[in-house]
Amino acid sequence: MSISSSLNAGVAGLAANATRLATISDNIANSGTFGYKRATADFESMVINSAGNTGTYSAGGVRASTARLIDERGTLVSTNNAMDIAVSGRGFLPVVTSVSLDNQTGDQPLMMTTTGSFHTDDDGVLRTDSGLVLLGWPANADGTISTFPRDTKSGLVPVVINANQTAGDPTTTMNLGVNLPATATDSSASGDALPLSVEYFGNLGTSETLNISFTPTIPASGSSNTWTMVIRDSATLDDTSTAVDESIIGEYELTFDDSRSSGGTLSSVNVVSGGAYDSATGVLSLTVAGGPLDMTIGKIGDTNGLTQLSDSFAPTSITKDGSPVGNLTSVEIDENGYIKASYDTGFIRTVYQIPLVDVPNPNGLTALDNQTFQVSPTSGSFFLWDAGDGPTGSIEGYAREGSAVDVAQELTSLIQTQRAYSSNAKVIQTVDEMLQETTNIKR
Repeated sequence: MSISSSLNAGVAGLAANATRLATISDNIANSGTFGYKRATADFESMVINSAGNTGTYSAGGVRASTARLIDERGTLVSTNNAMDIAVSGRGFLPVVTSVSLDNQTGDQPLMMTTTGSFHTDDDGVLRTDSGLVLLGWPANADGTISTFPRDTKSGLVPVVINANQTAGDPTTTMNLGVNLPATATDSSASGDALPLSVEYFGNLGTSETLNISFTPTIPASGSSNTWTMVIRDSATLDDTSTAVDESIIGEYELTFDDSRSSGGTLSSVNVVSGGAYDSATGVLSLTVAGGPLDMTIGKIGDTNGLTQLSDSFAPTSITKDGSPVGNLTSVEIDENGYIKASYDTGFIRTVYQIPLVDVPNPNGLTALDNQTFQVSPTSGSFFLWDAGDGPTGSIEGYAREGSAVDVAQELTSLIQTQRAYSSNAKVIQTVDEMLQETTNIKR
């Protein structure tokens, strides 16, 4: 009967608008929640009888379906915590609940979020106050990241930052920029050796020294423009019982150009003993007590490195990598997702890389508590990208993602929903009055 279908349609309208009211209430309640994604309710008509010219019509009513607009992003809000992390653009941070870390019964599915305020707990694990633990790929001792699978979370581990950890970095490369006095190779010069000491750091963070001496070759007349460079390593012990100085790790004969076009630059390097000289790169391949060390003295004809000019002996530029043992002072994350630890000695080391998780259909993800999501059949399988690669955006430290809710828009929808609910209630009231008139016919 059409009048009965009208009653059912009115009830369906009340239920549908109640569902929309629930989504609006949730949105308004979370207008200040970091990383919250707006919920929506869409209405779909239900058709019971679409046949025309029958003289009757049965109302089907309406059906509500809800969704969460996960691909909508809120504005980024700056903070003063280095480990407040937000994703600028597409992508999600990989996380797991702290409870699941202690669960040994099975593998827990990957969870993801777009923002989080992470702090270290008493075990050094980087987590939020709500119990979300940040996952990342661990770096090797030299700061490089190994190759990990991209379609599974098997390579991801909880990020652990120990506040009392110490670290050092051995010296593996050194650039030696020194000017030698051109007058020291004159026939009238004294021929005294010029000493130079350069610090480097061993494998255990110890401070060692390369003692370098430059001895000019004195000719009978004129200028030789030739020097003998001897390099000694303080970490290599010399056995005084032998005639050989075992601390010497390299001896080289240096000849400088005196032409108008290249005067003062290296013209040749002759290896007397020690590691080879690469004229294409200007590098000496030395071997110190802790292992290989590449020392750049300059290419042939290059004004950078060793030079012979004027009458002054001066180190012009000596640089090296490595660092002594230092204490951790801070950690930060860069836009590519690399977590870098800084030490009080000035040494900075990459300790983790945080990849970004992406799925073909973000709105198809299953929404969970604390602004987290999991893959579902409608979202598609996830893939782990380097931040900034592929479709993903960058990672921002010192930032949180604000709520994606526009309160003014929600209040406008609230007014519309209220009016629609009242109208459906009026339909039910009208049907009730009509049914009352029908029962009055009997009287």
